[in-house]
Amino acid sequence: MLIKQLFRVLATLLICAAAIAIGHTLWQRYMDRPWTRDGRVRAYVVNVAPDVSGAVVALPVHDNQWVHRGDLLMEIDPARFKIALAQAQAAVDAKKINWDMRRQDAKRRADLNSLVVSTEQRENAALEAASAYADYQAALAQLSSAQLNLERTRVLSPVDGYITNLQVQTGDYANAGVARLALIDSHSFWVYGYFEETKLPRIHVGDVAQIELMSGEHLRGHIESITRGIYDRDNPQSRDLTADVNPTFNWVRLAQRVPVRIQLDDIPPGLTLAAGQTCTVVIEEAHPKAAAAGAAGKPVAASAL
Repeated sequence: MLIKQLFRVLATLLICAAAIAIGHTLWQRYMDRPWTRDGRVRAYVVNVAPDVSGAVVALPVHDNQWVHRGDLLMEIDPARFKIALAQAQAAVDAKKINWDMRRQDAKRRADLNSLVVSTEQRENAALEAASAYADYQAALAQLSSAQLNLERTRVLSPVDGYITNLQVQTGDYANAGVARLALIDSHSFWVYGYFEETKLPRIHVGDVAQIELMSGEHLRGHIESITRGIYDRDNPQSRDLTADVNPTFNWVRLAQRVPVRIQLDDIPPGLTLAAGQTCTVVIEEAHPKAAAAGAAGKPVAASAL
């Protein structure tokens, strides 16, 4: 009977010890290990705007289409720009004729002696030739500008990527410098992991990151950089450019989340990756024991007491 009671006590103690060990391990894993469920897939969005104004006469792309760099996205009506190019070419021809005439006149006057042509007349003829040459150069610049404007009626893709949220249609009027297309750069995907500031001591540039999308796909990457500043909501800038300090203080402080940029090492073929997707990020520490010892040896901030 005594042996049974002793066995029950030992079994209870072993179960309690195992529960404590498992609980401690889970606590360290989920509270101390650098991981977060607050991850976001990001990509550069190129806002494509025409360099000239006019009606859209061609739109050879559709929403969510993948395009190569240099592909035609839309074309602005080139009629006015062709007329402007012809006018610029005519101006160049006229300025060239005037320059040739002034140059020959100055050359003839320079060959005559002082009894026929005065020094003043020779100098004036040379200056008129130089002025005509300057007008000719200005006309050439105007011709180059007209040619460039005509070329810019064809809006080309600056990167490889995906057309997204297409709103422009054939017949719409496009203003120069106003974005009409959004293009997702297909070579620019990365992940932002928002980690609590308490986990930053265990996160280092170059650490391997395991990424799991909500759809179940797994990606692998490495830490490229860590953000060095986030907005301080408790200390905004006042109208007088002085600190606007909040007079109240909450004793329960939540750990701030700091963005960590993660470069994707490889994107599996066939994976549908979209900017804005959420994911879980787990960092594989290069030296977890050393990092933990370093974090434990740091002094506790007064605000945490």
